[in-house]
Amino acid sequence: MADGVPDRLRRILDYKKDEVRALRAERSLASLEADAKEQSPPRDFAGSLLSIARSGGNALICEMKRKSPSAGAINTARAPAEAARAYQAGGAACISVLTDGQSFGGEIADLTEVRSSVSLPVIRKDFMIDPIQIVQSRAIGADAILIIMAAVDDACARDLHAAADALGLAVLLEAHDESELERALALPSPLVGVNNRDLRRFVTDLGVSERLSALIPADRLLISESGVASPADIVRLRGCGARSFLIGEVLMRAEDPEAAVRALVEAR
Repeated sequence: MADGVPDRLRRILDYKKDEVRALRAERSLASLEADAKEQSPPRDFAGSLLSIARSGGNALICEMKRKSPSAGAINTARAPAEAARAYQAGGAACISVLTDGQSFGGEIADLTEVRSSVSLPVIRKDFMIDPIQIVQSRAIGADAILIIMAAVDDACARDLHAAADALGLAVLLEAHDESELERALALPSPLVGVNNRDLRRFVTDLGVSERLSALIPADRLLISESGVASPADIVRLRGCGARSFLIGEVLMRAEDPEAAVRALVEAR
């Protein structure tokens, strides 16, 4: 675990350790690896984002999220397949599925349902702390995984990244500040997410992406996460070079998520 972990994140990581222990008791690594081999090949998560971003478009990762510690209940009624199809129709590049249950109301089955409903690449968004979770992610059909730098030390981050590489999974590295960004940039993935949410105060500030954008090399893709809620936000962040955005809450609340995605995709 990384040093100085905020209390809310530490509580999540504590129960993630319990979940990993339960997973290891329930399933052997060999059985998960066998399931992973039975899955269709990973869809090109990184390539989808990079191709849109390099052409000057807005590469959206649209998220299936029922609730969060900061927002409470968001939308518990919308089915994962329904959300995914609307996102794809609106022009999303990829889809994110939160599988954490205790804090975000997600389920493993949500990812399986989403991936079978659309042709887009799907990232499993969860709190990864052990390589067995990476194997499990491929076994349920994920095309990419998230590594939250605030949640792991450098050795663990390397192990998670290596496990993903071995399975052909893309890796989204998430940083909240300069220190975490420096650690993320020591890893090979071209996908660098900047989370605009302060984990201690749980407030969002798009200025975080603007500040850190200057530190991200040209061969990496800046993905602005959290607090992106309108076409105006997209226009603002494009001003600092952002071309990819992870967006969940505003889309889950939208009466017409397809139209909401399209408006964000078209923002210039």
